[in-house]
Amino acid sequence: MGSNRKRPFGYKMEFGEVVLHPAEAETVRWIYNSYLAGASYNALVNELRERGISYDGDKPWNKNMAARILADRRYIGEGGFPPIIPEGQFHMVQVRRQERTTPCQKSSAQKELRKLCDGSPPAWVERQVQSLLNRLIQCPERITCPVLEDEPPPKVMKLRRELEELLHCTPVDEAQAKNLAFRLAALQLDAIGPEEYETLRLRRLFQNRQPMVELEQRLLHESIRRITVSNGTVTVLLKNNQILEGGKST
Repeated sequence: MGSNRKRPFGYKMEFGEVVLHPAEAETVRWIYNSYLAGASYNALVNELRERGISYDGDKPWNKNMAARILADRRYIGEGGFPPIIPEGQFHMVQVRRQERTTPCQKSSAQKELRKLCDGSPPAWVERQVQSLLNRLIQCPERITCPVLEDEPPPKVMKLRRELEELLHCTPVDEAQAKNLAFRLAALQLDAIGPEEYETLRLRRLFQNRQPMVELEQRLLHESIRRITVSNGTVTVLLKNNQILEGGKST
């Protein structure tokens, strides 16, 4: 049977002193990081149960346990406990908890951001994404194609040689030359990958725009494929498969 914990999750007694419990302390860090990345209490509890992590004997994890861990100041070293998480991260979590308990009307851009993040992101993620997109507005040339072939495909090279040889033969067979030219144009068009099309489209999308004072739903929808948040860092995948990385959470 389980017993009531006399110490916060993440600590143990060793030779009469409170020290870190390595496995539990790592779980505490994971809980804080995951919560800041957008995980709900339910998502945290489900993951902890699936991992088979024990909280107190045979007691299953619940939302109250997760909430207590996210509100416990002893994890930043208060009360003589060894710190597990940075003080700044603790305060960010408290802001996040307040945001979640305060109902507010979501804008269309915030709803789009939630889809891209596959969850409800904290406010600092919105600021990071807005900053990244504003940089592209200021300098669309930062949008670059991540995949470019150094040489045309062999079929294109072969048709080019055939067309050049035909044009150097007199009299020129105009019908055959036109046929080769059309085939060459079609192959060159097919050789252009979607990344290149998207890169040009994105550059046009960001050109001649004013920096955003707040996020715009249309720009999010038309430019971003996915947003991931890990360890306080935002990573944006543009629709041309270019990856942009923001700074640490602020």
